[in-house]
Amino acid sequence: MTEEQIREAMAKAVDDVREKNPLAPSITNTVTQDFVANAQLAIGGSAAMLYLADECEAMAKLAPALYINMGTAMPFYADTLPKTARALQTNQTPWTLDPVGIGLSSLRTDILKQFKEFKPSIVRGNASEIIALAKLWGLVETGGTVRGVDSTEKVSSAKTAALELAKFTGGAVAVSGAEDLVTDGTEEILCAGGSELFTKITGSGCALGGVMAIYLTVATPFIAALTATTMFNLAGSKAAALAPTPASFKVNFLDTLYELTGEGVADKFRAVGSFDKMFDAMFKEGLN
Repeated sequence: MTEEQIREAMAKAVDDVREKNPLAPSITNTVTQDFVANAQLAIGGSAAMLYLADECEAMAKLAPALYINMGTAMPFYADTLPKTARALQTNQTPWTLDPVGIGLSSLRTDILKQFKEFKPSIVRGNASEIIALAKLWGLVETGGTVRGVDSTEKVSSAKTAALELAKFTGGAVAVSGAEDLVTDGTEEILCAGGSELFTKITGSGCALGGVMAIYLTVATPFIAALTATTMFNLAGSKAAALAPTPASFKVNFLDTLYELTGEGVADKFRAVGSFDKMFDAMFKEGLN
């Protein structure tokens, strides 16, 4: 895709979600459900939090996209999550996977091993999680080291793992960090922006995965991942300029996310050349 085609596709994704109000249910971290849901609502989507096996499978058949986050590992998820992933595959429903805490327990490891068969449309995680998942699925030789939900690796070190994951799934991979790498295995875009304050609040990564799932209802995995990442970087930069402390930053972030338009997102992109392509989203001038 050319830069202009990417910009147009992103703008269309933002505006289509605002118009259609699509639902992307979430099986996600219990600590961050409120933030995930509010971020999905702020961009114009609709939210639903799932637990029970029959509800998860039903939504895998009914909803246009779904989000699975491994942040809270319930014992019954050993059965529920693989069944949900199988239903998603059977019904050709796109889905986003966030392999939070990969390697912390045998339960997480067993579930994530099974997910290889069902090929998520988007994988979003920090550098350590992306490397560890690619290692678990046999796509790279060296695995990443996680510290709870935090990364011990730089985004640049996860480039090979991200490319291999994207090529394997046929979808997209987003590596979150100080700068965010988004790739479909061919295109590689490094997005800058956001704020250090994201690390001072709970659930920004979880919310990003939920927003990616919303955009999956109207766009390809690559455009969905890139649009969500750009939205978060834009809104994060603006919110940090308005609010220098965590609680007020979170409120201003949701407000700013709500105000973004497709045209506004597209207008803030310019190619500057890093990896194969890099879109500079520093947006120091804010949204005006």
